[in-house]
Amino acid sequence: MSIPERAFASYHLWSLVAPAVGQQRWHCQMRRGFVKARQGESEVKALLTHATASQRIGLLAQKGVYEFHYNRHLLNQADGVEQVAQLLKLSNSTHEVQHRVRQILQKYHESPLLLGKSILQLTRGDEGFPKPILIQQEDYAFRLYATMDCIFLDSDRSETIHILDFKTGKSPFDERQALVYILAARYLYPAYQAVASFYNLELCKKSEIITVTKSQLDSLELELAHIAEKHQEDLKKYYQQASNFSKIFPPNPGYHCRFCPFNSICEFSTFKSSQ
Repeated sequence: MSIPERAFASYHLWSLVAPAVGQQRWHCQMRRGFVKARQGESEVKALLTHATASQRIGLLAQKGVYEFHYNRHLLNQADGVEQVAQLLKLSNSTHEVQHRVRQILQKYHESPLLLGKSILQLTRGDEGFPKPILIQQEDYAFRLYATMDCIFLDSDRSETIHILDFKTGKSPFDERQALVYILAARYLYPAYQAVASFYNLELCKKSEIITVTKSQLDSLELELAHIAEKHQEDLKKYYQQASNFSKIFPPNPGYHCRFCPFNSICEFSTFKSSQ
């Protein structure tokens, strides 16, 4: 199998190509077309750069955890939450965002999950695209993008690193994201075994710890190679004949159009927003 030089994979692309378990009826390939093929168009670009309240809450929550550990003394101060809120310029946000983020900060201040852990990496969440990992085997090659919120050493097993992904809101955890992170760790931290889990900062809910065998990682890597190849082929078809957009990225209209960021410009949408 030969793969184009620009082929890449990520959890985000995987989620756009294939739905999570139980989400098949709401999955729409046209969304991938807007995000990955037409992202340079002015209307699409404007919609992509407009952060929703949920996205703002997630980003600010991640930044809040970062600030608590970058300025660790704030975890021990009574006004620590207020100081972090000021660092985040939270007052510039809407009432809903302010209220929910303050609750998240308060909960984390009371029970800081990462306190005492040997942290190898903790991101703010706004660093942009990470440096790609070049995965090259005899039959395939692609670049893997994996933005990991936090990595720390397992206190019980010194040869193991734990990848932690923070969540907010009520969306279910998608194990595929953890699998991609563990695969990335195979290349970034080859001396360690890797496990992964999720933690919802808003609900204070932990997932089960996710582990993967070497053979499962090999299979995952091959699956991502196929995803990278399929996506590049679809892009090539679109750039050759843009009028075939809806055939290459077929729509799946329904009630879920209400929650799609592109409903205002999608001709197949069953719901038109006022944007």
